[in-house]
Amino acid sequence: MDALKLFGRRLRVARRAAKITQEQAAEVARLNPKYLGELERGEKRPSFEAILALARALHASPAVFFQFDRAESDEKALRRKMDALLQKSNPQQLQQAYRLPRALLEP
Repeated sequence: MDALKLFGRRLRVARRAAKITQEQAAEVARLNPKYLGELERGEKRPSFEAILALARALHASPAVFFQFDRAESDEKALRRKMDALLQKSNPQQLQQAYRLPRALLEP
């Protein structure tokens, strides 16, 4: 998968974790909602300013959009990595961590 599509997926996950719509995120970031949709689908390349505005709108670090881990195929290894991350988390981080998989896995 190309970097634009990976960026778009990470952006969508962060927006959903923040529990806001595309329209709300676009308004706070002062972007066109159609443009935000194109970013999330990996159809457009974001400007540096757009990345920063979206990070501010989603109360996230811009780095979140670029964390493209290679595909891990070993389920046990993935569970160990997730457990290790969660063990280091404070209650607020745990709440945020819970929102991400829920946004991905629930219909």
